[in-house]
Amino acid sequence: MKFKAGDEVTVLDDSFNGRVKGYKKDKVLIETTDGFELLFDEKELVKITNTRDMASFFSNQSLGSVLREKEEPKKRSFVKEKKVKGDGFVLEIDLHIEKLVPNKRGMSNYDILTLQSETAKRQIEFAIKNRMPKVVFIHGVGEGVLKAELDFMLGRYEGITFRDADYQKYGLGATEVYIKQNPNR
Repeated sequence: MKFKAGDEVTVLDDSFNGRVKGYKKDKVLIETTDGFELLFDEKELVKITNTRDMASFFSNQSLGSVLREKEEPKKRSFVKEKKVKGDGFVLEIDLHIEKLVPNKRGMSNYDILTLQSETAKRQIEFAIKNRMPKVVFIHGVGEGVLKAELDFMLGRYEGITFRDADYQKYGLGATEVYIKQNPNR
């Protein structure tokens, strides 16, 4: 066993850190700095003892560049860009929890909804910042809790309109967001 309870770790291919809580089967259970409990393979984690250790681990890169790279949002499998005739790129974000975390075991419904909402907020702000005219959130049908949360969040933004996405393409479980671009920005 490479890690012990209390070890500070960082996730290699993602932008978050956490503290090891223990092992479940052959996976490492960590609690992220945001309070989520997630499971990872040992090879996906790096122990942080101090910055000098990290610097030696990434000897061919400066520590600053490695940390900056970790902070920049990476393209994730739940984001697809599609070219639609006349629309330019359409950012599609699948908010199903299976697309956001490798394993949802140990997450409460509140944790899941919070992660989905924060992902949607990050993506809509990314789209606004990058002047994308249209975004599609795929949320599924279910009980309608995520859709209601999404509608509430989107209603708080100026210059955004939204509606149910194209039924033929997405079924009932998607919301299409249009971002009015301000030419003075």
